[in-house]
Amino acid sequence: MYKKFIYMRIQIIQHCLMAVTIFTSLVGTVSAQSTGTIDCPFAGRSADGSDCNGTIITAVPFLRIVPDARFGALGDAGIAMSADANSMHFNAANLTFAQKDLSVSTTFTPWLRALGLNDVFLAYLSGYKHIDHEQTIGASLRYFSLGQIQYTDDQGNPLQTVRPNEFEFAFAYSRKLGKEFSAGLTAKYIFSNLGQGTVSGGETMRPAHGFAADLSFMYRKELKIQEKDAILGIGLAFTNLGTKLSYTQSANRDYIPANLGLGFSFEYNFDEYNSITVGFDINKLMVPTPIPRSLYDEDGNLVTDNNGNTIENPDYDADGNSVPDYKEQSVPASIFSSFGDAPGGAGEELSELMYSIGIEYWYNKQFAVRVGHYNEHQFKGNRKFFTVGLGLRYKIFNINFSYLIPSQAGQRNPLDNTLRFSLMFDFGDAPTKKRKVK
Repeated sequence: MYKKFIYMRIQIIQHCLMAVTIFTSLVGTVSAQSTGTIDCPFAGRSADGSDCNGTIITAVPFLRIVPDARFGALGDAGIAMSADANSMHFNAANLTFAQKDLSVSTTFTPWLRALGLNDVFLAYLSGYKHIDHEQTIGASLRYFSLGQIQYTDDQGNPLQTVRPNEFEFAFAYSRKLGKEFSAGLTAKYIFSNLGQGTVSGGETMRPAHGFAADLSFMYRKELKIQEKDAILGIGLAFTNLGTKLSYTQSANRDYIPANLGLGFSFEYNFDEYNSITVGFDINKLMVPTPIPRSLYDEDGNLVTDNNGNTIENPDYDADGNSVPDYKEQSVPASIFSSFGDAPGGAGEELSELMYSIGIEYWYNKQFAVRVGHYNEHQFKGNRKFFTVGLGLRYKIFNINFSYLIPSQAGQRNPLDNTLRFSLMFDFGDAPTKKRKVK
């Protein structure tokens, strides 16, 4: 018995070392492909990089925050990972492959704790229920509190104190279209109150309301590799396809963060006690790329007139209504144009891709160790961080923890020095397909 115990511990160490090796090589590959140079690599931008910030800005960005600790520990990878109650944030189609009949999860994520703020947080409640072997429903509620904010006038005199908040309610339905393939549809209601009653630009701010939908697909194939069980997962998700939002009566409406995500996962079971899963996600916002207001030549230098004044880019506001043209497109038009509208061409379009890599190791389906990495181009947001986490499972009870580590010196993240945790309760086994009686 003692020898078997020692042998199992040696296996665990070997598997963890293998996971670290795979993880390091994957991170190195992604970083080499997606990290830009000091000079701006995009055509039509200044050569010294001063006008290189091409970050895509949307309303209600909280919709893209990974809300739970398990996937947060995997570098935000989750589109094709094994399903749980939080999977509908990434891919509702995956819920049909969940192993439990009913599952409920709650997560609390402190926000900006490194700055000493105690009233800013993200709370998430989610769950699913199998209707039968082929159909599953899910629901979630996401609440983001921005704490207490004191508004002032131009002279710094206090005006009023507000407590901005946002929430999203989502309902999902997924169905298997075959033994290994499923599709999911999610409907969402979005509410955002950033300062009701506050006067901005001569207009009184009001809450913004919107509706959105997700369309997702999942392929999950069981394999045998050297007589060991393995699972290949491929997921595709179109998320947050919905209406624009506005906080005043006459203001221009802003896009919400519509996103295209493609995910892969590979799970390998070494034996009945040890398994490891590697997940890799690629995401791209389906929102127009900001167009520079100034005009640049082919060398990236500002174009000026005879008096030395900069010349405005004719594509910035062609109709002269003081609203950038890229903000005036309809939602369908903006989604399709987002794949080819970057001023820097194909190079800039590729730089808008965001990468997530995660590795999850389970021992006896009771104890999990997770690591991950997230990478975004330095001129498209520059979010780069490592994540680590643990998971514990006992009967119906699950608890997950995650911690974020910035991968660049001097880089700050809202989750710096913050421990996230999720509680999950699983009930029963997923229904199996009934055999037809002849």
